[in-house]
Amino acid sequence: MEEFNILNLLIILASAWLGGSAAKRLGYPAILGELVVGIILGPAIFGVLEATEMISVLAEVGIILLMVYIGMEINFRDLGKASWPGLLAAIGGFIVPFALGYYTIIYFGGTQIAAVFVAIAVAVTSLATKSRILVDLKLLNTRIAYVLMAGALISDTLALVIFAGITSYVDAGSIDSLGLAWVAGKAILFFIFTALAGIYLLPLLGKYLMRSNINRTLHFTLILIIVFGFSELAEIAGLHSILGAFMAGLFIRDGVFNRQISKDINHIFHDISIGFLAPIFFVSAGFEVTLKVFQTDLLLLIVVILVAMIGKIVGTALFYLPSGYGWREGITVGTGMNGRGAVEIIIAGIGLQMGIISSEIFSILVFMAIFTTLTVPIFLTWTTTWLRNRNELVHQDARSGYIILGANPLGLYIAKQIEDEQVVIVDANRDMVAEAKKQGFNSIYGNILKEETLEDAKAIEKGTFIALTGNSEINFLAAQLADDLFYIPKKIVLVSTNENGADVEMLDKINATSLFANKTELKPWAKKIGDGDFEEKTVTIEEEITTRDWIKGTKDYQNSILPFFIINAEGKKRVFHYNDVIGKNEKVVFLE
Repeated sequence: MEEFNILNLLIILASAWLGGSAAKRLGYPAILGELVVGIILGPAIFGVLEATEMISVLAEVGIILLMVYIGMEINFRDLGKASWPGLLAAIGGFIVPFALGYYTIIYFGGTQIAAVFVAIAVAVTSLATKSRILVDLKLLNTRIAYVLMAGALISDTLALVIFAGITSYVDAGSIDSLGLAWVAGKAILFFIFTALAGIYLLPLLGKYLMRSNINRTLHFTLILIIVFGFSELAEIAGLHSILGAFMAGLFIRDGVFNRQISKDINHIFHDISIGFLAPIFFVSAGFEVTLKVFQTDLLLLIVVILVAMIGKIVGTALFYLPSGYGWREGITVGTGMNGRGAVEIIIAGIGLQMGIISSEIFSILVFMAIFTTLTVPIFLTWTTTWLRNRNELVHQDARSGYIILGANPLGLYIAKQIEDEQVVIVDANRDMVAEAKKQGFNSIYGNILKEETLEDAKAIEKGTFIALTGNSEINFLAAQLADDLFYIPKKIVLVSTNENGADVEMLDKINATSLFANKTELKPWAKKIGDGDFEEKTVTIEEEITTRDWIKGTKDYQNSILPFFIINAEGKKRVFHYNDVIGKNEKVVFLE
């Protein structure tokens, strides 16, 4: 029996952390750094590390848990508004590179099965890669961001389905038409059974567990049982275990447990998979890479990289035309979808394990994933700047509507200024709620720190939560609840001037930001607005500037002005807050 080598594991985890941290500092996903570390420390260069049975087991568990986490991250509700253009982008960005990748391998003398595996790896796109880059480029509130997310999810799901069929075929060996029908039938039965179990059985289990008042540890254990049960069903159906894990993640996210437990479990899967086991897989994947391809298969490497890039960008742009959003936006989406990541490496690694592709082909796919991902921030920056300069960068929130905590004059003034948005005002003061209703606002009386109050406000459908009571602590806690239980993407909090700064750090933890990009006292401005003792003014910004820098530029007038909104080129208003950039020719609306 193989001896448990703790030093080997220690070196892998330490090097994965160093490589991943270096990659993230450069603006790239951690898996690129982990792959590069595996190549450097593995047999390809220094030979310090090598694959062992223990590492292989941990790596396999790692990809199963990673696929669960990827499944749990998918929220189809958030992608509804981008489903049609996202579908077009996914189809074009999948079919064209798939076909080009397939015929490239056939041309170079590869087998049909190997060609299909390479085609799948070339056709996928990386959701994790884009998520980080979209944040860095401040594109999360644009239509492009939601199209990219939808396209990535559809593309990767399609890749996993095709991958499942291919692995079933390979496992079955040489089979006749009846045997092929049986393989397809088992796969279909698997999808039907897991869908029915996810829609009907798991919610019943969740209700039982909530009534039983079971602790979080047991919840996690039961979810692991569900995950490995789904994974085993996939294996029985002749599919790979990662597909079962992916399906389990899809159904665990919503409708099984209460939102707080689901959020906690999501964090646990994130920490265990991405923080521990998945890095072992990606580092050990680097062990299988050979640098001989640069001598023996350099032409094929170059062709595969070009096919992957051109096929993805051109294919996406062509199929995107029926969306009506133009070929320039199609090219921009294509450049964003050009990166590869976790799913591609997992599929390629399984193909190598099954003997479908050689180590040379696997190495080519790894280098292709690294190179194409490196191009995403460069190309996406160029293309989005191109759209922005032409005033064609469209802002769009997948989840629309506002919840405003505070029926005070300040809250009512903001609600009045928001156009074409569903606004719900929440307050614990009955008289203020009654006054808001009298003015025609949709107002709810209740304690914002109770889940049922946010349920009544339909928080799961809202895109923005604004907390502007005079109590900073209540504002912080309410924003945290909106984030933990209802995943509201944008949280904006009023921070009072007497705030000592300890709770301000919590804003970053829940991805929230401060209202008016500055500490502000509620009472003086609420009184001014209530008395009508103010004047609304607008200024056009000549050069791009952050909201914080704009505030600093008005320091001589900070006590006498209050920036409320930014109006973009399409005339759409957004609330003035700290983590924002005011573009050239955008307007700032402020009170004086």
